[in-house]
Amino acid sequence: MKTPICDFVKKYSGENSIRLHMPGHKGKGIFGELDITEIPGADDLSCPAGIIAESEKNAGRIFGARTLYSTEGSSLCIRAMLFLAALMAREQGKSPLVISPRNAHKSFITACGLLDIPVGWVYPEDGDRNWYITGGYNAESIRKALESNPGCTAVYITSPDYLGNVADIRAISGICREHGALLLVDNAHGAYLKFFGMHPVDLGADMCCDSAHKTLPVITGGAYLHISENAPAMLRDSARQAMNMFSTTSPSYLILQSLDEANRTVSSQGYAQRLRSVAGSVEDARAELRSLGMIPVRRGTEEPLKLTLEPGRCGHTGNGMADLLRKNGIVCEFSDRDSCVMMFSASNSVRDAGKVLNVIKRADRLPPMVGGPDGFSAPEKRMSLREALTSPFEIIGTGEEAMGRVVAFPSVSCPPAVSVAVPGEVIDEFTVSCLRYYSIEKISVVK
Repeated sequence: MKTPICDFVKKYSGENSIRLHMPGHKGKGIFGELDITEIPGADDLSCPAGIIAESEKNAGRIFGARTLYSTEGSSLCIRAMLFLAALMAREQGKSPLVISPRNAHKSFITACGLLDIPVGWVYPEDGDRNWYITGGYNAESIRKALESNPGCTAVYITSPDYLGNVADIRAISGICREHGALLLVDNAHGAYLKFFGMHPVDLGADMCCDSAHKTLPVITGGAYLHISENAPAMLRDSARQAMNMFSTTSPSYLILQSLDEANRTVSSQGYAQRLRSVAGSVEDARAELRSLGMIPVRRGTEEPLKLTLEPGRCGHTGNGMADLLRKNGIVCEFSDRDSCVMMFSASNSVRDAGKVLNVIKRADRLPPMVGGPDGFSAPEKRMSLREALTSPFEIIGTGEEAMGRVVAFPSVSCPPAVSVAVPGEVIDEFTVSCLRYYSIEKISVVK
């Protein structure tokens, strides 16, 4: 597959021109010669008609969708998806309303607030103590939410979630179609799922975002907005304007080249097989760790290239397990008191999962630890997202002084950037216990 962006930049860097254009490094220093701006021939990401347009079409052929590049991660794509959903609702003479489980990234919450889109939250029903990360939902809970919110514009889900749980997107997409709602998927952790027949667009999603940099050979910040060919035409027709609403006018050409080169890499012979080989080694390690009690038996589908431990079952915290792995030369993606998350890709060796397994097998087996806070109930909503986000605020501690106050900004541990408390909600005893449990010591509240 051709790489038109990479080819242009390499040609330009070889000309040794006097650069009287941005960036200020003038092609000197680390990566400088490959870092350019919208000079003649370089195209323009805000209205591509040349090499960027060609490269995006190459990506679209790989993913089977209308694909647009983002140099600002999936956060930009999430804002664009919500803008498009609101635009379609208003075109139909309706007020927008989006349904979402609680495990939404903070960029979803702030975008809904800025766009003044009300959210109908789907609350967990299964007592999952990691509810704020996993969402605790299934296809049936989405159906119930749609039945309770007639005229809903869209359903927004996060799949895979940060712990590697994959939703039944095919079932959820069918339910959305029955109720005339769009399905938007935050697939930030799952770009590679295209090569496992598990990509949201292939399973019925109307739109989704992929953080290419999370699982594909792309540098940080590279992402895709995908719009299904089966989605309403106005979504595809308005997608570029939606991205331009929120994006920088100075996109990184280093990231664009990385996205461009990734098209050739992931479409090359052998790439899918490398993915499957690494996934096989991860599954072997997962099976043995499950037998050791480090991983619970999960309901539903697990992400092939993510290995998530819940070591409290063996007397260890997730942070403690991450420290043990780091001392042995293995650096994890994320850890907290409950979980330790490791992300693999085709760039890993098939031996890496075995190395993880060998370290963990040497860990002492201790009495099980007590789980996190319980007693969840849906919080009281006192203000809209928009009103709370745009109100004067102050930052206070998350102890008793926070009780009864209204949340102003999302308070998250990042990653996974999932809000324990949502702007506009009243902080109750359970919220305080969650904030303290996850070591969130400060929170923004409305004055």
